[in-house]
Amino acid sequence: MATLQPDLKQTLSRLIEIPSVSSTLAELDMGNLPVINELAFWLETMGFNCEVLPLPEAPHKANLIATLGSGAGGLVLAGHTDTVPCNEKLWDSSPFSLSERDNRFYGLGTCDMKGFFALAMEAARDFLQAPFKAPLIILATADEETSMSGARELVKLGRPRARYAVIGEPTGMRPIHMHKGVMMERIQILGQSGHSSNPSLGRNAMESAHSVIGELMKFRAELADRYQNPGFTIPVPTINLGCIHGGDNPNRICGHCQLDFDIRMLPGLNSDQLRQEIRQRMAPIAERDGVEISIEKLIAPVEAFATDIHSDFVKTCEKLTGHQAESAAFATEAPLLNSMGMDTVVLGPGDIDQAHQPDEYLSLDRINPMVDMLKSLIRRYCL
Repeated sequence: MATLQPDLKQTLSRLIEIPSVSSTLAELDMGNLPVINELAFWLETMGFNCEVLPLPEAPHKANLIATLGSGAGGLVLAGHTDTVPCNEKLWDSSPFSLSERDNRFYGLGTCDMKGFFALAMEAARDFLQAPFKAPLIILATADEETSMSGARELVKLGRPRARYAVIGEPTGMRPIHMHKGVMMERIQILGQSGHSSNPSLGRNAMESAHSVIGELMKFRAELADRYQNPGFTIPVPTINLGCIHGGDNPNRICGHCQLDFDIRMLPGLNSDQLRQEIRQRMAPIAERDGVEISIEKLIAPVEAFATDIHSDFVKTCEKLTGHQAESAAFATEAPLLNSMGMDTVVLGPGDIDQAHQPDEYLSLDRINPMVDMLKSLIRRYCL
């Protein structure tokens, strides 16, 4: 049974104890509703107005909007409640039990990113009786590690409504104001199988795939020439040819071939436009070879994210952390919050190098600086 308003360590310990893995593999995927309900119980005892919003297509998964204060604008402290799967055999301690050693808290989600909720609650404690001019919102989402269906549902609802947002993903206490987007696509090539002794009996989908790959590599080079952003370590869009499958026997003309690839998009590039341009490039190959070529999404794309580096919110985060705003290679829910009109910064106490790894941890020396920074943001944007 949860205690009323547990302290930070108790909060984090309980969150780690509740498994909330999201996975593209059905046998590993589970709901996050127990975590959401625990957060809602605690936050309600603190005076927040809590709304648990189950996902329409997966009622065992939910978002939480917890609001303290009222008015226009306000600050969102946002995070996802799901974690990636883990192999317990590779951990030195149980991933589902908080372990403290070496000046660190170990456990699945300590860094990415259940730990952020414990810190956000700790920061909010100082303001439970404060006269709010704009609301403080703690936002907890579902399925960020897979489909981002939780944040996508919030966009459909147009909620929460606020002016600023911090997403507490692991950034090493460095503000991130932009990151690349990602689209994962599949090209299907349908030819005609036949006996390999007479190539004219069929239409070889694998040979067409050779042309498709060549066209994608040409497109990749053109994108790199057309778009650059020096704010990124890899300053150009990238296309990765991830996997290819086709045919079933050496003496049979390949009748079907499938290619999966991803594109990492710079801010300013749009997934729909890129997909349409690829379709246009594939059409001449299909016509020449007499095959069918189709393109489909493997997952809904995450668009690139960018908040104006000169915005008051970014500058405030830079001042509070002592670090200039940077870019990141990984994707987050930030573009979805940005699309609802929030100036968004990705900023959290963990390190991305610890995320998705055995013995994931949060350094204890990051806790107080992060809590103090969140308190400063609450004072500036809510009081």
